[in-house]
Amino acid sequence: MANASRYVPTEREQVFHKTIENQKYEREIINGLTPFLKDKAPADIRNFYSADELAALAALKDTERDVEARMPVKMTRHFFEMAQNSEPLKRLVKASPDETLSLAGSEDPGYQMDFAPVEGMLHKYEMGLLYAVSTCSAHCRFCYREELIAQKEVERQDGTVAKKGLAMIKPVTDYIREHNRIVEANGGIHPDTGREKLREILLSGGDPMVLSNRKIGAWLSALAEAGIESVRLGTKEMSFYPKRFDDSFLTMMDNFHEAYPDVGFRLMIHFNHPDEFLQKGRDGEYQTNPNGSLKWHDDTRKAMEGVIARGWINVENQAPIIKGINDDSDALRVMQRALYRVGVGNHYFFCGRDIVAYRAFNVPIETAWKLLNDSQKGLSGVETHARLSITHYKGKTEVCAVTSEPMRGVPGAENGVLIFKILRSALDAPDRGKVCVVARNPEAIWFDDYEDRVIFDEAGLYDYARVDKKLVELKDEIGEVA
Repeated sequence: MANASRYVPTEREQVFHKTIENQKYEREIINGLTPFLKDKAPADIRNFYSADELAALAALKDTERDVEARMPVKMTRHFFEMAQNSEPLKRLVKASPDETLSLAGSEDPGYQMDFAPVEGMLHKYEMGLLYAVSTCSAHCRFCYREELIAQKEVERQDGTVAKKGLAMIKPVTDYIREHNRIVEANGGIHPDTGREKLREILLSGGDPMVLSNRKIGAWLSALAEAGIESVRLGTKEMSFYPKRFDDSFLTMMDNFHEAYPDVGFRLMIHFNHPDEFLQKGRDGEYQTNPNGSLKWHDDTRKAMEGVIARGWINVENQAPIIKGINDDSDALRVMQRALYRVGVGNHYFFCGRDIVAYRAFNVPIETAWKLLNDSQKGLSGVETHARLSITHYKGKTEVCAVTSEPMRGVPGAENGVLIFKILRSALDAPDRGKVCVVARNPEAIWFDDYEDRVIFDEAGLYDYARVDKKLVELKDEIGEVA
């Protein structure tokens, strides 16, 4: 059983793998606060933190409020250069003592590990998500995966405590094949979970684009051979290091498409603010092209054009709305318009999650709704596809509407209401489309801030019980790593 977890590529995979070229990338990453505290950072980067800021952070070192224990500090030179003329971008990667004023939050947001049939894989919805890597080129301070990036121990549903492990090709593809075999043998529905075929996988992490081309290619081909119809890859590398999308990567993707022409591919990028990709002048204003459209940073434009030119690759952006970064309707409007102009769809904007220390980053839910709503005034119909989502334990939940007028005859609705709707529901999606109506609370930043204001809850957002673990495991415990 020594090689039980070793995946053996097919002949077609091996042919594809031989075409892949690995490159070395000079991201010039600054890791941690130590280079700043000990004057070891490159000379032109040392002033990124002021002396007072460093003193305040150093005073928290090795205490329960240590910001690096919560989330490691990391950034690339490219992002540093973009942030020089942008306060929102500085806020995105700069550690602050405010982060740990409150450490309230969940170590496993959304009880994700309840839906982990094999290590490193989540199968909560109709698709599967893989933790392919546990780091990124730089670290957003508000990261939704802070427990993975920071290598924290998480309590599982069975009471065991361990760090989240990374996905491995063989157990993941074994699970996919066995799940789909059972589904096919039972008329298209899994008898235990009610799910249909597992046809789509999201490669996530961390950021898969920090992996080598060969490792990314190995995942792509293995998933294709296992019968996956569509692969998504979630990345912020277009912001942190756009040169990663070079000819070697694009050639690999071309060769993958030639080998597996029926497998769809979607690149899910993550821009929070237009300053991450647009050029600014010394006056701080965005520079324009002759026709009035906004100029992109040369490296980012080249990377985006290379991806978009492949018509079989779909690109969409999604981002949380975070305090001090993009809680600005004008910035959100500029970003949505500029992205759609080059062929990038606007997928989701998110309210903050209940990660540890979320109170330092989340804006009130009703504020986020107003920001997105205001940002889409003046956009065309095709530019306004993004919806506002907040992730409940039951699934992705849209903030559909916030009313300003009293709702006559409805107790509790004297100051207006907020309407939630479940967009994605776990397992066989029994609650998809159901709504919950709560009385307004302008200060609410998480669901529990509305607990005493529920008016109507067919969605069961406030009557939640964790899923039975048996429903998310196959009976023969396939995919175990020996």
